[in-house]
Amino acid sequence: MPEALTLNQAFVEAACALRQAGIATPELDARLLLCHAAGLTHEAYTAQTRDPLRPEAGEALGAAIARRLKREPVARITGTREFYGRKFHLDPHALDPRPDTETLIEAALAHLARKGLRGSPLTLLDLGTGTGCILVTLLAELPRARGLGTDMSHGALASAAKNAERLGVGGRAAFVAADWLDAVEGKFDLILSNPPYLVSGEIAALADEVAAYDPILALDGGPDGLDAYRRIAAGAGDVLAEGGRLFVEIGAAQAEAVAGIFCAAGLKLDEHEAIRPDLAARPRVVVAGM
Repeated sequence: MPEALTLNQAFVEAACALRQAGIATPELDARLLLCHAAGLTHEAYTAQTRDPLRPEAGEALGAAIARRLKREPVARITGTREFYGRKFHLDPHALDPRPDTETLIEAALAHLARKGLRGSPLTLLDLGTGTGCILVTLLAELPRARGLGTDMSHGALASAAKNAERLGVGGRAAFVAADWLDAVEGKFDLILSNPPYLVSGEIAALADEVAAYDPILALDGGPDGLDAYRRIAAGAGDVLAEGGRLFVEIGAAQAEAVAGIFCAAGLKLDEHEAIRPDLAARPRVVVAGM
């Protein structure tokens, strides 16, 4: 009977398999999948690299590596994604949150800090909520706020509601099925969205990790990538509270076009920070109000 691999040997074999398959970050992916399969934190793994890999963990690791070789993202395999310091459970019906979207959170919190409103009883609206990462994060950061998340996918809405409960804000969050602002009533201090903004014809050329595993509804922004912004702009004025703000994530080359759509709909770009860049200095968020 062959001797069991140590954790380090299993890591080396997994990283080698991923590297040979052309995976961009083989060592990182191998470590994350090994820790997931073995039920270890990174710190525990580092302290136990010479320990034997349990048979059931070895089977789980083999299955995880096989999925990664098919270009399934690590976060989809482990079922979680860290966003703004919190772990969100993923769902096949919802977009896998990206670090770029944290710029949306930063823009909203910066606006509230400037206005001295972080401790106020605010109302939030998250359009196309997906996993709920935007709404849930802001509710966790704003303890007196309440919010509504909308999505066309019932699977995404169920995932968002579970994340809200698990992260302690379920009592201040509601989730409803809606096509952007259709059927949304009331007034909101903040409206936020990371809508689909990819050009339809470009989706097939995306990396398999995106094209094959993120839901098409969360990616496809129409022939020019701007369909969702037009829908949002057309109704945002009806549900923005006085002094409220609209925050939308954009593609790197869309700032001017989205700003133009908002202005044409009667919205005004924010006087302090109309366009907020991400950490790579690319335009990432457009901010507007009435």
